[in-house]
Amino acid sequence: MTGSGRAAPTLDAIARPAGGFAMVAMDQRESLRTMFAEAGAGRPDHDGMVAFKTAVARALGPLASGFLIDRTTGLDQVRRDGLLPAGCGLILAADALDQEPGQPVEDTRLDEVVAAPEFDLTGVRAIKLLLLWRRDAHREQRVELARRFIGLAAERDVLSVLEPVVRATPEELSAGRWDQDAAILEAARELSPLRPSLYKAQVPRQGRGTTDELRRACEDLGSAVTGPWVVLSQGVHRDDFLGAVRAACQGGASGFLAGRALWSDVVGRPDVDRALAEISVPRLERLVEVVDREATPWRKA
Repeated sequence: MTGSGRAAPTLDAIARPAGGFAMVAMDQRESLRTMFAEAGAGRPDHDGMVAFKTAVARALGPLASGFLIDRTTGLDQVRRDGLLPAGCGLILAADALDQEPGQPVEDTRLDEVVAAPEFDLTGVRAIKLLLLWRRDAHREQRVELARRFIGLAAERDVLSVLEPVVRATPEELSAGRWDQDAAILEAARELSPLRPSLYKAQVPRQGRGTTDELRRACEDLGSAVTGPWVVLSQGVHRDDFLGAVRAACQGGASGFLAGRALWSDVVGRPDVDRALAEISVPRLERLVEVVDREATPWRKA
């Protein structure tokens, strides 16, 4: 039971019937505006962002087991208009991002609006926190942030999806001793024992290498993670993502939660609905087939 006395939710709320995950991420904020600009379509205003995100929800929601969005650009429309079918659980980003226009995210913190007791989580099945993991003086503070986030989810009767993304320190880069795959494993050993409902990890080797190399690297990651885990598409070329998901599932993952690998080449197109139907829907269908066939069901993870 949760603190409210209600039965705690299970991961079935955002999972496929067989227990794997095929989830779509649409919580990008400044990075999505940058993608539009890079595609030659200019930086969209608020309405343009909402229009793209709701188009993705309509096109991919029927195939997805979960759909991730942020509170400022699209949450209200997705809930109000009932864009997601019953089999697609709504996931809300609970992270506030420190990010300059055109630049990568520099740090994250808990969105205190989402964290407030009065914030309306009607229809939300899970909340997600992006956490930038570094070997620096703030490492323990980030562990405490993750712990607070997981506790908040339990208090609000929703699932917690923890997404650590590893970053090098300037010292590691200047010394030439940055090993991203080693950092992914170290972060998993440090953070997954906090027991979020679901751990979201970067793909080892950035999804590159032979099938055997990638599978073995994913097996190492699976051994480092406590509890069920999925992979994200950040850092993996979209053409490599299908193979990366297959290798991750063979290595113990329960599926994926991905955005760019599904729709990045649709951004800025004049007929978004058609492009999503012709490009992104078949791409997601192939990924769902892999998850249903290869993923470790979350109850067995």
